[in-house]
Amino acid sequence: MTSNLGDIFPQARADSDTWLIEVLPDDSQHIVTYGDLRRQSDALGLGLQEAGYAPGTRISIVADNSARYLITYFAIMRAGLCAVPVNFKLPVDRIAHIHRDAEVALAFADTAHTALVHNSVPQIRMDGPDWEALMAPGALTVADVAPTDFANILYTSGSTGMPKGVPLTHGGYRYSLEAALFGFDQKCDDVALVAAPLYHMNGLFFSKMVVAGGAQFVLMRTFDARGYLKAIARNRVTLLTGIPTMAALILRETDLIETLDLTSVDTIIVGSSPFPKALMEQLAATFPGVRIANSYGTTESGPTAFMPHPDGRPTPWPAIGVASRFAEIELRDGPTPDEGTLWVKSPVVMPGYLNLPEKTAQSLRDGWYNTGDVMRRDADEFYSFVDRADDMFVCGGENIHPGDVEAMLLRHPAIAQIAVVPVADSIKGQLPAAFVVRRPGAEVTEAEIKTFALENAPAYQHPRFVVFLDALPLSGTNKPDRKALIARAASLSRDAKPTERTR
Repeated sequence: MTSNLGDIFPQARADSDTWLIEVLPDDSQHIVTYGDLRRQSDALGLGLQEAGYAPGTRISIVADNSARYLITYFAIMRAGLCAVPVNFKLPVDRIAHIHRDAEVALAFADTAHTALVHNSVPQIRMDGPDWEALMAPGALTVADVAPTDFANILYTSGSTGMPKGVPLTHGGYRYSLEAALFGFDQKCDDVALVAAPLYHMNGLFFSKMVVAGGAQFVLMRTFDARGYLKAIARNRVTLLTGIPTMAALILRETDLIETLDLTSVDTIIVGSSPFPKALMEQLAATFPGVRIANSYGTTESGPTAFMPHPDGRPTPWPAIGVASRFAEIELRDGPTPDEGTLWVKSPVVMPGYLNLPEKTAQSLRDGWYNTGDVMRRDADEFYSFVDRADDMFVCGGENIHPGDVEAMLLRHPAIAQIAVVPVADSIKGQLPAAFVVRRPGAEVTEAEIKTFALENAPAYQHPRFVVFLDALPLSGTNKPDRKALIARAASLSRDAKPTERTR
């Protein structure tokens, strides 16, 4: 086996074994076998080689989730080329920036997203005959690549400017798969459900993990809460993965949940953003007896910083594990040795942002990557996520981590989701504002939320403004869109008469 990240197909799986069950837009399902995966990815990879694309050439994918997306992704790497998954929810100018910045020579796009690719970039229509026509007969020899060669380039969301390219190496991400499979007891008879977008690390990495472990999974084109629940019951799914927002949305579908048999689920892995205890408890009540894991990883350093306790001790909530044997970690620049910004060093850490030496110098030092995430370590060496360092703001001289305030307020029985952001203030500097989504059928007022905060946290943390929403706005990766909420909060005034705001 080579160092090629595309060469992770399990030898133990027969060609006739199911690899993927694709949920189509009309709610029908399409089964794709491990044999289909091997044959089609090799034929497509050989077609790319015969088309003259040199080793290392960057090729983008701009499309919804599909079996063809993953087959194309593996084909690109097996041919010795570099895959560039693109977030199609970004503005067109940012997508154009990604294609220029990565020097993309060819784009694979589905019909719904072809218009997002600038006409200067040649395209292959993924859901049409062009994709099949590119396939070449014959045997593909998986390209021999160096461990340091780029396998993919993922791009950050660009919430603070143009998206930044994050090159991920073949050797680094084979190492991260080894670490993930070591820390997680995945079984060959597991049926996983993936609905997170494949342009994002969560869905893409987990899909590779399922393949490397020889399991099978159900793939949704896009996330839909009711469709997600139906897919669990229909396919006897055993393993769920996603982000907290997805979990919160499926839990609102109480009428549907009551009609479905969800007892096949035995493990739920949630990551990519803070996972409130109240949400975990709701999941545990809906899926009794399941193992619920709070995971952590970044695009730049992978999911290798933490692992379960080697002695099998249970991970207390909201911890994400103990320091992993697969990485070095340090907490720096915090108020105590047990709290600070997490720095990670491992073979998975990116070599540097693409074409951005100044950004790289800010984030990488002697192989150590600054995650920008504040962590706390308890007496038993378990680590818990506190907040993004960039999200912290100062109110009257006191540091406020929105994650701390959100975790406290989520203990209120009427609150389903919440996001806390700063509002500029001429006296205090910045004040907390809370955007709240009530639980179905629950009633709570702004005054009650403020009182709850004052009774359960330092006074400076209580939200001076409370805005009720039907749902939090989401970014392209289905996380709460803090940039949009901060912009909305700017219209709030400390001197305005407190009122309950609804939408």
